Amino acid sequence: MGVTALITVLSVMNGFETELRERILGMASHVTVQGYDGQLGDWQKTADILVKSNTRIVGVAPYISAQGMLTSGQQVHGTFIRGILPNEEPKVSEVGEKILSGSLSDLMPGKYNIMLGKGLASSLGVGVNDKVTMITPQALSTPAGILPRLKRFVVSGIFEVGHNDYDTSLAIMHMDDAAKLFRMKNNVTGIRIKLDDLFEATKVRYELSQFLDGNYWVSDWTRQHANFFRAVKIEKRMMFLILLLIVTVAAFNIVSTIVMVVRDKQSDIAILRTLGATPKSIMVIFIVQGAVIGVLGTLFGALGGIGLALNVETIVPAIEGLFGVHFMPADVYYISEFPSELHWEDVSQITIISFIISLVATLWPAWNASRTQPAEALRYE
Repeated sequence: MGVTALITVLSVMNGFETELRERILGMASHVTVQGYDGQLGDWQKTADILVKSNTRIVGVAPYISAQGMLTSGQQVHGTFIRGILPNEEPKVSEVGEKILSGSLSDLMPGKYNIMLGKGLASSLGVGVNDKVTMITPQALSTPAGILPRLKRFVVSGIFEVGHNDYDTSLAIMHMDDAAKLFRMKNNVTGIRIKLDDLFEATKVRYELSQFLDGNYWVSDWTRQHANFFRAVKIEKRMMFLILLLIVTVAAFNIVSTIVMVVRDKQSDIAILRTLGATPKSIMVIFIVQGAVIGVLGTLFGALGGIGLALNVETIVPAIEGLFGVHFMPADVYYISEFPSELHWEDVSQITIISFIISLVATLWPAWNASRTQPAEALRYE
């Protein structure tokens, strides 16, 4: 049961980690190339160089990144602003597939349209075709003093990525509008890069850093979201250790079982000793007995865990339908289903550790059995 629980829980955690990673990287880039001063000129030339320099690059797109405040009526909300080219953005992100209303083509230069995350739009109390006011950090110097720069935008669309950081804080506009708003002229903040394998991001980042000269800053998703994924790994490791205690507790049953067998078979052990059995051979007998229990328990536990892990997405809805409950309501959680992803290295690691624990649990009772003295054991027989 301990092995089954351990395999199932780790598989579900793997599924949640993959789901979160896909949602985050659906908006975040695998690799980014920026100018050291925060601006990058002639992005088309740089993009062509990047595509030719590495075969793993499957898409590039420029972007402008900034911060500002959006207001609507009495509502004010800080926001991250991303200026994009609607024709280029689908090459590096999935935002076009996450739009609830409107489309990327509505972001046209000079129209000052803007797309908001669902949570951000809800906080401002706006919908499609409503107007919001953007307040930028840059100020205007006027005879009346220093005044903030304001610009009115029309909400042309609302998207929902399924990750709180983006849905409640991100606003998207056309890159030309962002360049005018933040006085970027013909420059961009950087270039977003999509790879054929996101797990090669660190290697590609290093290769691009070596290839480009020192005027660029190259980063990747493992750096940008390092704290989040590190927290997920720590949580998974701690869950593994906690559930491993179940296996350890189960191993004490092996200890008690073999101790009772040893006490029950004292006379038989003594007779074997008188027939010439060595303490080592007696000890091996009980170690084998405990090992058989451990192997069978681990084997059935692994089969049960694999079966559950491969069918969690079917079993959980069946339980919800049977009892009329919903463990993760869609209106509360961004992930409303239980994803499961079985990693065979987890299965092998769990089974090996479980077998070792069960084998170690047999050593003490087996050693006690080997110390049985025939004369003492047969005195009252």
